[in-house]
Amino acid sequence: MRVRAARLLGAGALLALAAGAAALAVPAGSPRTASFDPLDQEVCIVAPPIPYDPASGLAMLAPRPIPPQARCPVCGMFPARSPRWAAQLIFRDGAAQFFDSPVNLFIYLRNMSRYTGAYTAADVAASFVTDATTGEWTPADAAHFVHGSDAAGPMRDGNLPAFATREAAEAFAAERGGEVLAAGAVTDELLSVFDRGRKTHRH
Repeated sequence: MRVRAARLLGAGALLALAAGAAALAVPAGSPRTASFDPLDQEVCIVAPPIPYDPASGLAMLAPRPIPPQARCPVCGMFPARSPRWAAQLIFRDGAAQFFDSPVNLFIYLRNMSRYTGAYTAADVAASFVTDATTGEWTPADAAHFVHGSDAAGPMRDGNLPAFATREAAEAFAAERGGEVLAAGAVTDELLSVFDRGRKTHRH
């Protein structure tokens, strides 16, 4: 009886081990993760600048329409889907980088090496944001922004809606709340609040 019981216990143990192994097995063709390092779980968004097209009829450093396929290098979203929030940056060679919001434009400029190895701050020739009222492009360094309003941007939080004039920004803030800021008042500390929790991607 003791021998039979031992055999039954041994068989049960083998079945339990087999079941455990099956639960941990990765089906053929499934992606495998070598470790649980959080960095292994990051997804790198490739959003290269879009070259200047001389046939467009636009000046090389003028703002241009957002191509549907353009992606924001900071978050990977498609700026063309939220045109009233979009921003763009143009390099000296005419290539343009598009962003889904003014916040992501500022985050990009704050630490360009985090997102590109091809350009530096010295290569930036112009940057533009969309006037939230008119939908027109306006130079980012001359725009006014509203921080802390109830307007939810593409990332479902405040994204500094932009305005060509302070008067327009103040009218918006009076209706939707928030504080009007000039471009120079968008500090690293403020951007850190928006940037908190985002992963770093190097290209």
